Formats: sequence, C-alpha cells, structure tokens
Amino acid sequence: MKPEITVSAADLERLEALLAMPPNRGRRDLDGLRDELDRAKVLDTDAMPDNVITMNSRARFREETSGREYELTLAWPHEANAADGKVSIFSPAGSALLGLSVGQRIDWQTPEGHAIQLRVLAVSHGA
Repeated sequence: MKPEITVSAADLERLEALLAMPPNRGRRDLDGLRDELDRAKVLDTDAMPDNVITMNSRARFREETSGREYELTLAWPHEANAADGKVSIFSPAGSALLGLSVGQRIDWQTPEGHAIQLRVLAVSHGA
C-alpha cells in the first residue's frame, strides 16, 4: 500500500502544465507521476507542512536494511543533476518521493532490481 502524499497547489499546477506539453503528453514513462498527482491531497502552498517533500526541497533518507543515509533534492527536469544529488520529478524515484513526509516509508525497486525500504528522516526547504 502506498503512503498518503500531500502536494502543494503551486507544484500541482506547474507539474500538470509540464505533463500537458506536447513532448510529454504521450510519454508512458510519466504515468507513475500522473497517478501520484491524481491520488495526492492538495493543499494551498501557504498551508503546506514543513515536513513534506515538495519541488526543490532537500530530503534525507535512510535505507532501512543497511542503515545507509543519503540526501536528494527533488528537482524540475531541466535542473536535475545526479552529481549534485538533484533527482528529476520525471524519474521514477522523483515521482515516488513527491509528497512524502518525515517518518513515512516507501518500498523502492533499485535500478539493479533490489527491493529496499526508504524512510524519510528530514526535509529542508529553501536555497
């Protein structure tokens, strides 16, 4: 079962506009993001809790089995940069992280095919 997610109205509006652009409309690889947006609880941007992953926020995670911790920034597609830890919202990882809050856990399939569990430890917003 997927955890509940919350998305800001501003992020939803911009993401829906990106998904509606001609180059993205027919992309089946973005169906996961579309599904996440469809099931999200939407709040006014000013009402968003500080502990929720939004666009451009930085989140710290722990991989539950290994205990390894790492940080990622959820980025717009044109700003994504793996070397800087910026994951695109258009990637499966990015769309899975949008809207999660501190304490929530998701089951994740790595590119190598391993099943892992990630827990959100902290979220920071800003620069």
